[in-house]
Amino acid sequence: MVLGQEVTRPRPGPPFAWHDGAWRLAFPRPEADRFEYLIGVDGSFAPDPANPLRAPGPFGDKSVIEWPEYAPPAWLHSIADAGPIERLEVRSRRLAARIDVLLYATPEPPGPGAPLLVVHDGPEYAEYAGLTRFLDAMSWEERIPPMRAALIQPIDRNETYSASALYAGALMRELLPQIARRAPHGKRIGMGASLGALAMLHAQRRHPKSFDGLFLQSGSFFRQRWDKVESGFGRYRRITRFVGTVLGAATAERAVPVAITCGTAEENRANNRAVADALTAQGYAAWVAEVRDGHTWTCWRDAFDPNLPALIEAVS
Repeated sequence: MVLGQEVTRPRPGPPFAWHDGAWRLAFPRPEADRFEYLIGVDGSFAPDPANPLRAPGPFGDKSVIEWPEYAPPAWLHSIADAGPIERLEVRSRRLAARIDVLLYATPEPPGPGAPLLVVHDGPEYAEYAGLTRFLDAMSWEERIPPMRAALIQPIDRNETYSASALYAGALMRELLPQIARRAPHGKRIGMGASLGALAMLHAQRRHPKSFDGLFLQSGSFFRQRWDKVESGFGRYRRITRFVGTVLGAATAERAVPVAITCGTAEENRANNRAVADALTAQGYAAWVAEVRDGHTWTCWRDAFDPNLPALIEAVS
């Protein structure tokens, strides 16, 4: 029996030990106020049957420990709902694919010059982090202007979101123009988590006019020197080459406001801070906000307020 977790190495691990008639494990509390985990038996992982608290995710529920210091964001208690959604299919010749996009609009109808939030892994953001519900709540509180969001469903995310020049070109020249025809807009903000955040920064660096601001959460900003443990990932070298160009650049063709959020218990915390420092030195109005959590949808959800409204204000 082993502990399945993503805050320390090895993972999965460490193993439980049989002691006094029970399987036991002493695991130090991470630098976090909540902790998601699974229990592994004979290579199969499942939630802890002795713990009823769950966190949903695209790969199934996980068990959760919440310490007394943790409190969910206040906006979850608002009367806002998930907001109306319109479905759009976007065709890409470059990717030889049809991509599903969900179009959201705030309760107050946005005009043609309203901001547009373009979201990688968008449907999962809506389902597991309550993004459209958050936007509804912020709209009712008049903390964001009337706006739209385009929630992009990924295709082969490990390939397209890993600093792919092909995907960045398809996003700029095919996806965004087709979205704009259905959802005319003004300023455009790119948003993503993990590899989705990496892909948004990569798109903005290759096509500086693509986005007027970036909301990047727990970016997979792997570095060759520090992240050899990730070298088994298929596009590891492509990612490290791109991150190296960001960290090594003295200037940027077009600097935009950037909000970076990250969990205090994440392995890539230092990488996110390094990217933020580099962007700031290149003229970006960048800031980092940390949440006492790990690499989870709840961490990303809990970082929305106040950072996403602040970024939208900075861009508008």
